[in-house]
Amino acid sequence: MEELSRTQMLLGYDKVQELQNKKVIVFGIGGVGGYVCEALCRSGVGTIDIVDNDKVSLSNINRQIIALHSSVGEYKTEVMKKRMLDINPSVSVNAFNTFYTPETADQFDLSKYDYIVDAIDTVSGKIELVMQAEKYNIPIISSMGAGNKLDPTAFKVSDIYKTSVCPLARVMRAELKKRGVKRLKVVYSEEKPITPQIPEEMKNLPKIPPASCAFIPSVVGLIVASEVIKDLIK
Repeated sequence: MEELSRTQMLLGYDKVQELQNKKVIVFGIGGVGGYVCEALCRSGVGTIDIVDNDKVSLSNINRQIIALHSSVGEYKTEVMKKRMLDINPSVSVNAFNTFYTPETADQFDLSKYDYIVDAIDTVSGKIELVMQAEKYNIPIISSMGAGNKLDPTAFKVSDIYKTSVCPLARVMRAELKKRGVKRLKVVYSEEKPITPQIPEEMKNLPKIPPASCAFIPSVVGLIVASEVIKDLIK
């Protein structure tokens, strides 16, 4: 395929062919997950299943690759699927409009995948994904906190037990240790979270979302995708 000729120059013909036979599932198609899907698709991964139950909103436009005024109100999975098929008409994409939680975990047979990407926000969902990956011995990578950050160069790949500073990673470390999980590949930042300035119109919300920008979730997503690709062609 001419579309993958530049990738083939880096990886070699056999590795590009290998990627076309791989199956990856991405949980969370937001700021991080959208860029994961984008890069995996452009790299020639053959099957990419996507899981999220959110719809595109105006507040997503500042950072999510699928968020446009024309896509507001549509399911993120459906927008992402359409985009991926436009990038590579040969890619196989199954879209699941579901929030992944311990209660919905049995809807997914994770044993059939070559790699699992965790780009979701809830700790309970992230823990459940890690436990399922352990159960089936499937490689998994998990994104840690990308909110309230401003330095994209501070993100790094590490094992969860070697992380510091990141509040989400701290919670994950404790919960995984309780469950006897020995390792987990993560992308995290040691930048201290910035205290957000809350606009007046948001102060009465039941839950204040983290602050975000265009160049943090995108970088995290691309780092995650690069690790997936490198692991798949080892």
